[in-house]
This record gives sequence, C-alpha cells and structure tokens, in this order.
Amino acid sequence: MPTVRIKPDTLDEENRRFAQVPLTKPVFLNSVPKSGSHLLRNIIRMFVPVEQQYKAQFIQHAILDDHVEAFDADHPMLSWGHLLFSDASAIETSTANVILLVRDPYKWVLARTRFFLSDEYKGNVEHLKSGALKVEDLLNLMIFGIFRKTPSMAEIFNFNAISWMGTGAHFVRYEEIIANLRALDSAEAEQFFGDLLGKCGIALPSDWRERVRLGSDPSQSGTARENLTGMGIELPEELPDMQKRLVDYAAPGLRAMLGYS
Repeated sequence: MPTVRIKPDTLDEENRRFAQVPLTKPVFLNSVPKSGSHLLRNIIRMFVPVEQQYKAQFIQHAILDDHVEAFDADHPMLSWGHLLFSDASAIETSTANVILLVRDPYKWVLARTRFFLSDEYKGNVEHLKSGALKVEDLLNLMIFGIFRKTPSMAEIFNFNAISWMGTGAHFVRYEEIIANLRALDSAEAEQFFGDLLGKCGIALPSDWRERVRLGSDPSQSGTARENLTGMGIELPEELPDMQKRLVDYAAPGLRAMLGYS
C-alpha cells in the first residue's frame, strides 16, 4: 500500500475550545480518493469530541477486518477512509451514518495527477516524476490507469462511489463544499452545512461558522493543493478538451450520475 507523508495538524487542540455533544451513532466519512477527503474530515472533526474520533487508520477494504470497532454501535465513533462497496463494507457500515464525498471527474483527473507528482505521495509510480512524460501522457494514465500498478478512473469511481448509490449513503460533492466555504456567511451555507451535519446525526451549533473556518483551513491539511511539494511539472488549471472526451469515453454517464453536467 502506498504511503502518504502528512504533517500533523492541531485540530484536536482547536476542537477542545468548543462544547462538544457526543455522537449517538457511528459516522463514517467515505470518499473517492483525491476528492477532498481531508477537508471533509477536518470540518466534521470540529463537531465531534476528540475521544470519539477513530484515528487508528484511514480505513480501506484491505484492512477493514482489523478496524470493525470503528462501527461499533455501542461505542459510536467518527471514522474516515476510502472504502469500496462490497458485502463486507455494506455489513460493517450498516450501523453508521455514511457520508460519501465525490468530485467532478474532470477535476479529479488533475487532482490525482498533481498528487502522484508530489513529494507527499510515496508509491510505485515514482517514474512519473522524471519529466520524461508529457502532461497529456500523465493525464491519460490517470484516466485509464497504469498497467499492473494503479486502477483506472472508472474502476475507482464505480467501486468507491457509484456502487454506494441507493444504499442510504449521503452523497456530497467537493465543489458544493468549496462554494459554500466561499460564501460562509450566507444563509445558503448555513443550510448546506446544517444538512451535512444533520446527515451525520449532529445538530448545527450556534458557533458552526468558526468551527468550519478552523476545520477548512488549508494549513491544517498536509494534502491540500497549496501544501504539496516537489511539483516539477506544471499542470493546466482545466482538463484539456481531448482528455474531457476521454473521460466521457472511459466512463460514459459517470458525471451525470454524480450530478455534474
């Protein structure tokens, strides 16, 4: 399993400044990798007692059996991970409020490329950082996968997102979080974060904006775009038209299923 080098945050200390109401039901923050997992996690952490945050592991299918205690209904915890849909994951998370974070596949391709090229990612793709590949080569590898090394975009979204649809998991789009963070003082943001926390079984407290601001601070996330290091290759801000067409070819209907047009 690849490793990710993440700088520790100080959110536990920030959390203890606020009055926290204990969870009465487990909460699992699931996500498609490179969809803003740490952003969502850090925001929700600000509304849950530190003692109820399951930090033993970022839960994935390969290690699920070792971390089923995260979903113990008698001892509710907030946990997080990239958990693909299967009989085992459906059974274990049946006790929890499940939130599933997704991202526009067009933006996801760029985010995955950026992360793989950074110093923070340590896996079996170090050769991608050599500079021998064109940007378009790299983007295509993110869409179609790397033979025997990394899964394709379609595989990741199918198993980590699409197959969870209709199961009771509450889907949230990364872009919705960002839009409401940019308008945090608006009534729309209050509605959005109230709904999101409500799906977690958490009531919206009066100081919710301060908590959200602290949790969403990029300096608290080692994998936030602005904190990635070692980027020797410049990527475009928007996916090129050909790669957009390749996304649509590789996973027809995917963006529409996720609510993107």
